[in-house]
Order: sequence, then C-alpha cells, then structure tokens
Amino acid sequence: MGFIDDLKLNYKIGGVVQRLIFWNVGLFILPLIVFSLLKLGGIVLPAFDWTRGGTQNWFTLNSNPADLLWKPWSLITYAFLHYGFLHLLMNMLWLFFAGRMFLTFFTQKQFFGLYILSAIFSGLMFIVSYTLLPAFSGVNTPMVGASAAIMAVLVAAAVYAPYYQVRLMLIGNIRLWHVAAFFIVMDLIYISAENTGGHIAHLSGALFGWMYIVLIKRGTDLSTGVSAILDFSANVFKPRKSTPFKKVHRNAAPQQRGSSASSRPKDLTQQQIDDILDKISQSGYDSLTKAEKEFLFKVGK
Repeated sequence: MGFIDDLKLNYKIGGVVQRLIFWNVGLFILPLIVFSLLKLGGIVLPAFDWTRGGTQNWFTLNSNPADLLWKPWSLITYAFLHYGFLHLLMNMLWLFFAGRMFLTFFTQKQFFGLYILSAIFSGLMFIVSYTLLPAFSGVNTPMVGASAAIMAVLVAAAVYAPYYQVRLMLIGNIRLWHVAAFFIVMDLIYISAENTGGHIAHLSGALFGWMYIVLIKRGTDLSTGVSAILDFSANVFKPRKSTPFKKVHRNAAPQQRGSSASSRPKDLTQQQIDDILDKISQSGYDSLTKAEKEFLFKVGK
C-alpha cells in the first residue's frame, strides 16, 4: 500500500483533530504547488503570495468591517490559513496537544463546534477592536491562523479540568491550567508590542473557551448548532441509493442454521476491525503490519 493510501486511511480512521490538521496542512501546501507550477508557465500571481498572507483578497480576515460584506466566509477561512511554515508547524503542534486534552472530556462534535464558533467570535472581536480602539484608527490589516480557535480549545479544557496533569518535554508534570495561564499572560504582555491583532484574537478565543464551559455547566451546549448544520448538510448531499425490488422466498424449514452460518463471515470481519482499531488506540497507526493496513483500507472503501 502506497503513501497516498496511507494518508487516505489515516484521514478516514483519524478523529476530528487529525482531520483539521490535514485541512490546515493541505490548504498551506496545495496553493504553493499550484502557484509554483503557474510560475513555471510564466503566470505570476503576486496577490496570492502565500508567504505574505496568502489569498489576501479572498480568504484572509481583514480588520476593515466593510470587507465582510463581500467575503463573509473569511470569518471561518482565516482559521485554516497560515503565513509561513513555522507558523503552521507551531499551530498544528498546539492543535494536537489542545485537541487531545479537550477530547479527554468532550466529544468530537463538540470539539469541531467550539473550533468554528471560537474562530468566528475571535474574528469579530479582532474587527471590533480595530474599529473602536483609538490606537488602531485608520489601520487596515489582515489576519490568518488557527491559534485563536486553538486557544479556545485549550482554555476550555483547562477551565473544565484545571488540575488535570499533563507532561511537557523538559518541564515534566504540570497542571493544565498552568499551561493555559502561561499563554494568556504572554498575550497580555505582548499585545501592544507586536502582532497586536493576533494577540487580541488569542485573548478573544480564551474568553470564548471560558464562556463555552460556563454555559456547558449550566446546561447549554453552543456547539449543537454547528453539529445540526453539519448533520443537515450531510443528509442533503448524501446520495440516495435506490432499493431494487427483491422477491423473497420463504422456506418452510427453520432458518437458524442458515442465518448463523451467513452471519459468521460478517462477525469475523467486524472482529478483525475491532482488533485493529484497539491496536491503533494502544500503539498508534504505525504499529500495524502491512497486511493489517491493507485489510483496513479495503474495508474502508
């Protein structure tokens, strides 16, 4: 099984955190490849220079509120774009860490709902800040990055389980709220020094993560709206299979032996899948043998 098949299988069996990482990395790499090929053909698109903000006119969020009139989708798309490789790498590492912490206590649908809603909230707070604060009068700047949504996920997990122990490299065991507090303090320190819009978005994400947990404890889950929209969209675009007419012949004799025999291959296959998934959860996908990867890929088709 080739590298592409491995990626497809990882995407299929991976959770929402892994899929978000795939989306972020893909949206960073694919435009670079396309623009490089276009440049070889003599077509240069300076407005789409990814290292300077990438797709700035269409998908990045701008501090000018008037831009939302012609690209309202930028309130979400900016959270899947990155300025450079280091920006992408650091955000994906923290997305993996924060996602694992959050999914210890909540579901994958709640994680995705929080990611999207916090991105929208942080984007709006970024625009409002640049519109109302005197220090930003006349300033027009773009913003991209998943860090605001990641901050919301991290803070939400820390508010829900502040004393949860995590192990960090070179530091050792530390409580989860210490990690969240460190990033909040750093954003407060550097908010007026550099990347002001980014720090505003980070703090807005932290605020939304806190609000999300407060409302959860009061019985209100904000992520249900996002889940409902996703479920509705999946049902609308799901292809409907026509069921052909089947003529059923009923035997007079009992079907116990036949039914148990026919179900045996299905039970065996399901048992193999369960065993492989247990192995992945315990030792990771790389622990699978080549035969197990091929079997899982064929079943997933």
